[in-house]
Amino acid sequence: MTERPIRVLVVEDDPVAADAHARYVARTPGFAVAAVAHSRAAALRALDAHAPVDLLLLDLHLPDGHGLQLCAALRAAGHGADVIAVTSARDLAVVRQAVSAGVVQYLLKPFGAAALGDRLRQYARYRANLDRPGQALGQDEVDRALALLRGTDRSSLPKGLAADTLDILAAALRTAPDGLSATTAAEATGVSRITARRYLEHLVTTGRATREPRYGQVGRPELGYRWNEGWARSASTR
Repeated sequence: MTERPIRVLVVEDDPVAADAHARYVARTPGFAVAAVAHSRAAALRALDAHAPVDLLLLDLHLPDGHGLQLCAALRAAGHGADVIAVTSARDLAVVRQAVSAGVVQYLLKPFGAAALGDRLRQYARYRANLDRPGQALGQDEVDRALALLRGTDRSSLPKGLAADTLDILAAALRTAPDGLSATTAAEATGVSRITARRYLEHLVTTGRATREPRYGQVGRPELGYRWNEGWARSASTR
C-alpha cells in the first residue's frame, strides 16, 4: 500500500509568492499541494473543501487578518493541521506568539527552495516518528522526535554542544546573506565569541556551513562562515 503524501495548504496573499511556494511543495517528495488560498477566509474554506489537510504553509500578513488569528480559528473549528509560518515578521514577540499558537516551524522570507525543502523534510521525519501506534519508550524518544523539527539529532552532538544553542546559531547564520564571523555571530546570539566559533565549526564539519578567510583591516584575517544552501539537497540523498 502506497503511503499517502502529506497534503499542504499554501496560504499566501501574494499570488507570485503563493505559486512559488506551491511549486516548491510539489517538487518535494512525499508532499502534495491540497490547495492555495490568498486570505484567511479562503484558507478556512479550503480546509473543509480540500480535506484532509495535514500542513499549512502560512504567511502571517494576510489581507483580512493576521495569520496567527487563522491558527486560533482552525483550532477552534477542530482542524488538527500543523503550521509552518512563512513570513518576513522578525519581531521576537511575534515568534513567541507563533510558538504559543502551535506553529511548528518559522521560516523567514526571503528564502530559496533549499531552505523550504529542508523544513519540509524535517517535518516529514517528525511525522514519520509520531504517526505510528504505541507509546513512547521514554523521554529520549520524545526528545528525538521533537528534535527532528529542528534538524538536530541530539544524540550525535559532540560533548559540550547543546542542541538549542546550535539551533540559534544555525538560524542566525541561515538568515545572514553576507555570512557571519565568530564575533558577529556572538553579538547576534548573545553567546561568547569562543562558544560561537565552536558551534560554527560544528556546522562546517557537518556540511551545513562553509568557512573562508575574510581580508579587511591590516592584520590576521578573520574567518567568515556562510550557510551552505546546498546542504539540504545533499542531505536528502544520503
